[in-house]
Amino acid sequence: MATKFISSQSVELAVPEQPIPIQHYLRQPQRLVNALVDSRRIKQLSEETFRLKMRPLTFMSLSIQPTVEMRVWLKSNGVIRLQSIGCEILGFEYINQRFNLNLEGYLSVEELFTGTILKGQAELQVIIDLPAPFCFTPKAILETAGNGLLKSVLLTIKQRLLHQLIADYCHWVELQTQDVQTCDLNTMTTSQESGISSQGS
Repeated sequence: MATKFISSQSVELAVPEQPIPIQHYLRQPQRLVNALVDSRRIKQLSEETFRLKMRPLTFMSLSIQPTVEMRVWLKSNGVIRLQSIGCEILGFEYINQRFNLNLEGYLSVEELFTGTILKGQAELQVIIDLPAPFCFTPKAILETAGNGLLKSVLLTIKQRLLHQLIADYCHWVELQTQDVQTCDLNTMTTSQESGISSQGS
């Protein structure tokens, strides 16, 4: 019995003013992915593609752990897009052959009079052909349980985004400005040493 579950979440957060605009930070998809998901569950496959091992999902008496391949990229208009491009259920071949997951989302920067904000939205959809015992469960109950499960997944990602993304952005800016200061200091030292050498000769 094929059943479809769906859920969506939106997010909006203020961006603190920093020496480097957040648009520069968002050019690095791997930093965004690591802010969204525990880095121990992520493997980078290429510049834009990542393999995510999701936490185990328990649906009634069924427990599965999807592994999702995602593409995360920056569009020419500055919007970050996220899209699942593959999914596998390891160790559960029956469900693996009857399971389809689709995750799509975006994150954009908006400049307002009051400051900069990030706005985003994600939609998660799962279509699954459930094993025989679930045929006796009313479809409305299955959909309510499934939609609730997907909502909890997106809420977890949203909470991590709210807590991790801005913190990582500020940390990244700090590292970048430190590098610039170190470079300027080295350049100044080299110039001074050259001046001393010229005077000595």
